[in-house]
Amino acid sequence: MSDPTKPLGGHASSATVGARLDIPVEVAGHLAVSVAVAAGLDAVETLTISGPDGTGIPHHVLELDRGTRVHVIDAPVGQLSVSYEARVALGESDAVEVTESEQFHYVLPSRYCPSDRVEGFAAAEFGQVGDDTARAQRVTSWVYERLFYLPGSTTSTDDALVPMGTGQGVCRDYAHLVVTMCRALGMPARYVSVYAPGLSPMDAHAVVEVAVDGVWRVFDATRLAPRASMVRIGTGRDAADTAILTALGGASQPAAFTVMATSDPHLPVDDLDALVVLR
Repeated sequence: MSDPTKPLGGHASSATVGARLDIPVEVAGHLAVSVAVAAGLDAVETLTISGPDGTGIPHHVLELDRGTRVHVIDAPVGQLSVSYEARVALGESDAVEVTESEQFHYVLPSRYCPSDRVEGFAAAEFGQVGDDTARAQRVTSWVYERLFYLPGSTTSTDDALVPMGTGQGVCRDYAHLVVTMCRALGMPARYVSVYAPGLSPMDAHAVVEVAVDGVWRVFDATRLAPRASMVRIGTGRDAADTAILTALGGASQPAAFTVMATSDPHLPVDDLDALVVLR
C-alpha cells in the first residue's frame, strides 16, 4: 500500500517488499514457497523459515526461469512460518531479448491459458491491429475494459475462459486472459508474479510480459499499480509455475498470507502508453 504522506509521481530509487506465510502442516513432506525476489536483482534480503517450536528447519533453493527462486522446505507437522523481507534497488532496466527457445515455449497453450481455443476470436478482434506494440496495448486495454475486478469471483482451478465469460476476476485472471489472447495472435507471452508498491489493498500481484519487437515488455490490465516500481518474484507459463505455495508430498490447510510493498522516495505514476521493462 502506498504511503499517503509521500507524493505521487517522480522516480522511485528503491522498493521495500516482504511477505509472511503461516502454514498449518497436516502431513509432513516437502513444501515449495515462492516469495523471494528474482535472482540477479540488486537486493538486500532476509528469509526466516521456522517450525512449530520456533527453530529453523531445513530447506534448499531451486532457481527456475528468469531467476525465479523457490525455497523447498522439509516441513514437519505443525505450524510453519515463513518470513521474507528485501530492499531492492530500482532504476532503468535494459530491455531483455526474447530467445528462440522462449519464442517457442511461451507461445504454446498452457493449463490456465488455452490460447488454441480462442484463435478465431483473437484474429477477428485484434488481427487487424498494427504492430506488436499496438496489438499488446489493445489486448491489455480490451481485458481492462471487459473485466470487473472482484475478489473471490474465480477459483484457483479457473482458466482464462472463465473470466472471459463472466466478466469478473482478480489479477491472475486479468493476466491469464492477456497471455491467452497474445499467444492466440502468435505473440509469446508469460505470466509474472510481482511485488507491486501502490497496490490497494496490498496483496500478491500478477502481470504479463509480452514479446514486443523481439524484447520483453510488461503489461498490467488491472491498472492497479505503477509498473515502474514493480519487483519480479516468479516467471512462468501461467499461475501454476509461480504459485506462492505448492505441496510436494506434504499437505497443509490454507495458509495465512500477508504482503508488504512500498517504494521510496516516490510512488511513480504509470504512463499507460509507455513500454516498460520489468526488472
